[in-house]
Amino acid sequence: MPSSSLAAPLDVTLRPDRPATLHVDPPDDVPRWAAESREALRAQVAEHGALLVRGLGLRDADQVGAAFARLAGGSGLMAEREAFAPREVHGDGLYSSTAWPANQPMCMHHELSYRLEVPGLMLFACLTAPDQGGATAVADAEQVLRALPTGLTERFEREGWLLTRSYNDEIGASLAESFGTDDRTEIERYCRAHAIDFTWRQDGSLRTRQRRSAVVRHPLTGRRCWFNQIAFLNEWTLAPEVREYLVDEYGEDGLPFNTRYGDGGPIGEDVVQVLNGTYEEHTRREPWQAGDLLLVDNIRTAHSREPYTGDRQVLVGMAEPRRPADDCPAVEASER
Repeated sequence: MPSSSLAAPLDVTLRPDRPATLHVDPPDDVPRWAAESREALRAQVAEHGALLVRGLGLRDADQVGAAFARLAGGSGLMAEREAFAPREVHGDGLYSSTAWPANQPMCMHHELSYRLEVPGLMLFACLTAPDQGGATAVADAEQVLRALPTGLTERFEREGWLLTRSYNDEIGASLAESFGTDDRTEIERYCRAHAIDFTWRQDGSLRTRQRRSAVVRHPLTGRRCWFNQIAFLNEWTLAPEVREYLVDEYGEDGLPFNTRYGDGGPIGEDVVQVLNGTYEEHTRREPWQAGDLLLVDNIRTAHSREPYTGDRQVLVGMAEPRRPADDCPAVEASER
């Protein structure tokens, strides 16, 4: 199989249905290997959008955290803010994968794409591979944008997309998990600084709205990418029984999270089906093996998590903070 011209010493296997894969012999010192290989690995990610490294033999959280820190470079690992679901913290900037039912898929999305500043690089490490399923699949956002219906993408380019969230104590991330604090004054300060419209309800719960760009230019290549979580956080992506329960429990306007067109109009089930169907046509997947490392350009490449059986432990890091669009149609933060 061909190797990349950007990093000739790395023998990268290319297949159309799988992410680019690099097979290595287990190094004696994984963090040192990560530091020495960082530039070559980043060149591969820049060329292919994602890179699976197989053979490292990653064994525990401490080793993974040290390797992630070397791969993150000078900017270091990012602390997660505005999380939509809980994670376990395994160290500074080192997290478990998002808590999500094993039998339910997490469809394609770009991590934290509703933030003003997003991770440019996602790092995944598999310590325990599931018995079946559970792949972290990837899809090229440039190809997805070209494949989507022109009228649909033009509307989203014109209006952006709107994320609504209703925080409660039962579903999704808590205020402290999302904002790093449950202090009202600090939460309001964060919202104003990050163009999030907010309302405190009479029962003390928080409802937020934020409008973001659906199509952005990659900060390094300048190429246009379909970059959002419109389908993933939409009510119609939920399993029918889950959606029915949440609507009965919280009402259509009180769902823990939902997405709309930028003008506030509802997104129909048919649109969500088109989005998820287009993602599936461009999905590349490779089952996890214990010890694997996956690097993903978060702006160029969407990722998903497929249903699985058995135990699955995948650790996550985020790095290289970016503002992919300076002209995003952000809602002015409320002073309510």
